[in-house]
Amino acid sequence: MVAITACRAAALAVALLGAGSFNVLAQNILDLPPTRPWSGSSERLLVKPTDAWITPAEAANFQTTPRYAEVRAWLERLDAASPLLSLRTFGRTSEDRDLLCVRASKGGSAKPVVLVQAGIHSGEIDGKDAGLMLLRDIALRGKDNLLDRVDLVFVPIYNIDGHEQMSAWNFPHLRGPAEKGRDANARNIDLNRDYGKADAPETRAMLTLLRELDPVLYIDCHVSEGFDMQYDVTFTYAGWGKYARHRATADWLQGRFGPAVTQALTKAGHTPTIYPSPIDTREPTKGIRYSPEGPRYSTGYGDFIGVPTVLVENHMLKPYRQRVLGTYVLLEAALKLAATDADRIAAAKAQDRASRPTELLTRWTPAPQPIGWVEQFKGIAFEMYQSPASGRLEQRWLGRPITFRMPIIGQQPTQTVQLPKAWWVPAAQAEVLDRLRLHGIAFETLGAPRTLQVDNVRLVEPKLLQPNEGRVPITATFVHEQREQLMPAGSVRVPADQPKGLLAAALLEPESQDSFLAWGFFPEMLAPAPNTDDYILAALGERLLATEPALKAEFEAKLRAEPAFAASPNARLAWLYAHAGPGHPYPLRYPIARELN
Repeated sequence: MVAITACRAAALAVALLGAGSFNVLAQNILDLPPTRPWSGSSERLLVKPTDAWITPAEAANFQTTPRYAEVRAWLERLDAASPLLSLRTFGRTSEDRDLLCVRASKGGSAKPVVLVQAGIHSGEIDGKDAGLMLLRDIALRGKDNLLDRVDLVFVPIYNIDGHEQMSAWNFPHLRGPAEKGRDANARNIDLNRDYGKADAPETRAMLTLLRELDPVLYIDCHVSEGFDMQYDVTFTYAGWGKYARHRATADWLQGRFGPAVTQALTKAGHTPTIYPSPIDTREPTKGIRYSPEGPRYSTGYGDFIGVPTVLVENHMLKPYRQRVLGTYVLLEAALKLAATDADRIAAAKAQDRASRPTELLTRWTPAPQPIGWVEQFKGIAFEMYQSPASGRLEQRWLGRPITFRMPIIGQQPTQTVQLPKAWWVPAAQAEVLDRLRLHGIAFETLGAPRTLQVDNVRLVEPKLLQPNEGRVPITATFVHEQREQLMPAGSVRVPADQPKGLLAAALLEPESQDSFLAWGFFPEMLAPAPNTDDYILAALGERLLATEPALKAEFEAKLRAEPAFAASPNARLAWLYAHAGPGHPYPLRYPIARELN
């Protein structure tokens, strides 16, 4: 008998056993908690194995999910078979792949659009396979009535480069498919943290598509992490609805979308709820978190621009087949509701965009008492065991259903900022101006010099944080100083009085957690002032202390508070020189001025 290597034997075993057995091998990477039996009427959405239009995931009995090339080929074939569909590209990825979207439409001018995206975290790919099934049934199987009053635009894979890095080791907490993509793109940027700063080409393409379509409803398909529970399909909105920045669209989501999809999912045999974000996975009874969001996320961004946006979070430990079917039901229900409520949604969007908030919430902290309770939360029992890997007690989920009273932990504000009349951006800040154009934030360019009273911001004790999402974020204390300033020709004025004024505030106010400053867009601020000889610096410092009482008081307070600073002659002289008049506009000076009301 001819000997074969272990690697060749493993490959041969996979080939002989087939896709289904490979999934078993892949899932044996870890022992996932037991799952409960499930069946529902949504199973009738599946086609027979012999169907000519079976999707790749259906054909594999949901053990695997198709790669990009197979998805594209399948969609091209479906597009060619149906006049209702049009497949196009809307951008390129970091690795130069085509970003694909499909428009399902019966034609007609200016029909409202429901935009659905899958795979922004490409291991969480339920939406892709659900969307392929739904497109097939719309195009060929009699569900074209869903397009009578709305169009569907479907992005099957948003993070394509991450999707193609498939491995059984990616997203090990998800029960299928066998191999999954990564959460981040080819530059290791999480696209669902990039809406505001817009560094990735995929993000820039999606923002352009959003502006082009201005959808009545935007759905972002994910899969959850966290504790085990009985719910299989969960969903939420910016700030869980309660902490939305714009109320009219949030009220529609809470009052109309939530009840409609809950009813449809329940009828189809699923167990839906609002996404329960855990305070502590190890102790589920500590509660679930409701909190505000910034524009870095799809849901937060949709809220800031006045587009009703839904985050779908299927439960990770439910079988892939069950999760995909639940997503299909949710998407179909969403299309029906958007058609019925298109005028109501348009009115809510218009109301939000006509509002002019005067302040921006920038910091918050958990409320000391629950803001509400889920009286019968459908959980799963667990036990603790001593793990030889961690050396501590870990959870072991038992698969047994339980119910308990779950507290909802809300937030209370700790910092808000009053919005100015406008922000002034120097013409040299090309990166900021590029982002403003991309977001569709209105601004005007000054044709002639102008002097006005503005609020300037100085950073105190800035700290660079851990590199994150392709940037080096920064934190600091901010000191606001009002003074007269000459704005040269070419300066850009961004008024707060505009539909996207609140988004402009989130990006330009230094205290905002999603501001360009917080993301580290202005590294030149951290460069020291030019130096000179110590005898010159000492004489200059002595003059400042003798003639600038406020500066002297600040200097003496710093000496008292910081012994290391007080003991360093060089630090003392450098600090005084950095504060010497307008000759050093860059060190620790935020370059964007605020025009006060």
